[in-house]
Amino acid sequence: MESCVENHYHSQNLSLRIQDALKESGKNTLPLAVKSLSPVDQLHTGGAPATLALLEKTGLSQTISRTKNFHILDAGCGIGGSSRLLAETFHCRVTGIDLARAFIETAKDLTHRCSLDIHFEQGSVLAMPFETDSFDLILCQHILMNIQDKKTAIKEFYRVLKPGGHLLLHEIFQGENRTIALPVPWAGDPSISFLLPWEHFILFLARTGFSSDYFSDETKSALAWWKMVHAAGENKKPRPLGPHLVFGPNAAFFAANMEKNFQDNSLQCIEAVFKKS
Repeated sequence: MESCVENHYHSQNLSLRIQDALKESGKNTLPLAVKSLSPVDQLHTGGAPATLALLEKTGLSQTISRTKNFHILDAGCGIGGSSRLLAETFHCRVTGIDLARAFIETAKDLTHRCSLDIHFEQGSVLAMPFETDSFDLILCQHILMNIQDKKTAIKEFYRVLKPGGHLLLHEIFQGENRTIALPVPWAGDPSISFLLPWEHFILFLARTGFSSDYFSDETKSALAWWKMVHAAGENKKPRPLGPHLVFGPNAAFFAANMEKNFQDNSLQCIEAVFKKS
């Protein structure tokens, strides 16, 4: 199953095509500014501002800033967008892991061009190549939809977190309506979409030993954001730099389908923080 997920995210010569799109957009490729990549490496709901806002309102921004050698794991890091954002903003240690080899290769190249020092690993969050008690914080942002064995993933998150460490979730869950319009960013067909109701998911967290520190249902704000994205791109030619570089022609349908899915209560967007005891 993981090979099917990796195939969904496979994109040949992605770094070179991103560099060509940057040049076409009038952006430098060396040195490369982190913010220049946001149209293609911040594809989660709300983009980069949502990530930073979540850290701020949960108090984790202050924790990162005042803790020496604070180490963050960006689980399902994609091409490294959030990893670069966190490293540049907080000057902390960041490690990224992703199943897709093409994404990791692209993440390494783009990060080098941004003059940032981030370690990237190709691998599965179901069996991570990290020692126990390695990280102060795990960012889990829009990856659970592709993970069928969520119980094992949570156990791995718990294992690699330090005692007192935090699991930060910014995730999509199943709404009351179980039918979703496809394609969406994580799936072109139902075979690799593993949505679960939030109420079922938190049972895994509790049984593993996590305690809840923060919860917010952001479904309404997610709907508003996807409406904005849909309206901004409607009847317009895609810009050189955008999701189509990663996902191909399917990207043209993402905004409309995500708006519909949130509108129809097929999806929930949840922000939450859980602490390892």
